[in-house]
Parts: sequence; C-alpha cells; structure tokens
Amino acid sequence: MPAIELTPAQRKERRSAAHHLDPVVMIGGEGLTPAVVKEIDLALNVHGLIKVRVFSDDRAAREGMLAKLSHDLNAAPIQHIGKLLLLWRPPVAKEKAERDDRMPGPRVVKILKFSKSGNHRPQVKKIKVLGNERIAAGGQVKRARKRVTSVKKTQTG
Repeated sequence: MPAIELTPAQRKERRSAAHHLDPVVMIGGEGLTPAVVKEIDLALNVHGLIKVRVFSDDRAAREGMLAKLSHDLNAAPIQHIGKLLLLWRPPVAKEKAERDDRMPGPRVVKILKFSKSGNHRPQVKKIKVLGNERIAAGGQVKRARKRVTSVKKTQTG
C-alpha cells in the first residue's frame, strides 16, 4: 500500500501534536525486523501518531526506514529529525452498538441543602443514582424521562 500524502499544513498540525510524545518503539542494531514492523503497526493502531527512535548513525538508512515503514504500513511520514521518526495513520473507525434503549450506568450525585437562615454551612448528601433515575428540583430521586427530540430530526433520520 502506498504512503498517505498530507499537505504541509496537515503535517505541521501533526508535528505540533507529537511534540510532547515520547518514542513508543525503538529500532536497535538489527534494523527493521518483522517483529519491529509488527510492533510499529500495533502502536499505530492504538495511538495513530507515534515517534520511533532509531539507534543508528547512518542518516540515509534512517530515511530508508521511514520510507519503508510509511509504504508498508500505509502511514504518512510526518517528520525525520535526528534519530526520531514521526509516523501517522488515521484511526480505524470502531463499530458502535445499535441499541438506543440503553441508559447510562449508576453515578454518585452530590445534593446540597442550604440552611434556611443562611448562617450555616449547606448540608452535603451523596446519593447513588441509577441510569434510569434523575434528581428532581427538591432533591428527590425520580424516574428519568425519555428525551424529546424534534419532529424535524425524527423525519430526516
């Protein structure tokens, strides 16, 4: 698969995003072994944007490694500076569950009850609210209402 081509502006964005990253994979004296290529592929799947450190003094060999990695792994070569190689590959879209009837899980909610005179501290009470419950205005736990969507959204969707 050929390498991904990016515009200079897109490459600049990726460089700035990778500035704080540490190298994820290190290439030692053996060079690009199949195990190293597999590890870089896994790191690209997980992170998308990775730094690779090459422990080689030959600049031409490092440039060759960057070209080979970007071509073999269908990644975009972002930058080669010193002994660091920067690679990017767009993230794989994950499938989402098609269930709309699911509610969020349980959560802990703090309820503040202020004093009537205003001279005392408010009372803090923590309540565990399940996914199908909500807190009403008076601090009571009630069953959640279904969210009302607009008529236009239901017709187009």
